[in-house]
Amino acid sequence: MSAAQLTAPHSFLSTLVTAPSYYYKGKTMTQNNKPAAHTSHGEITLDQLGGMQPGLARLMAEISDRYWILYYAAKAENWKMAALQSSEIKKAFRIGEITRPKYLDHLEAFINGPMSKIDQAIESKNWKDFQDAYMIGVKAANSYHVSWNHEEIIWQLPDEPPKHLKL
Repeated sequence: MSAAQLTAPHSFLSTLVTAPSYYYKGKTMTQNNKPAAHTSHGEITLDQLGGMQPGLARLMAEISDRYWILYYAAKAENWKMAALQSSEIKKAFRIGEITRPKYLDHLEAFINGPMSKIDQAIESKNWKDFQDAYMIGVKAANSYHVSWNHEEIIWQLPDEPPKHLKL
């Protein structure tokens, strides 16, 4: 939202949190399920924006693909690509911490455990350390699935690298 679109006596965030209303394109809107944003297709309320936020099921599809790419990038010694995938995985986990705070402890443990060890191996460009940390991550992820009553989800590394990227 640009400054021209938003007129308020203080910052946009403090207006949303503390003020009963704010102005958007000349319209006064409240937090009480009134429009919070205008798109070319219509207006969206804060409740609608909240409802669109991804849960872990949606995020895990992305994380799974990135974790797969991460492995084969490191195996090909494309450490820059491996570092990018690790970074993006952690960003997705951070979104999950916000949208599904009940998983915060497990997500933090994964970030600070296996992902931290993976990052150290990427930094030192050490394939063996990477592979060990990666497989610990696979085991940890699958144990989290069991603890969340989703024992039907068993992640495994695909036998081949993704074909849509040159690693």
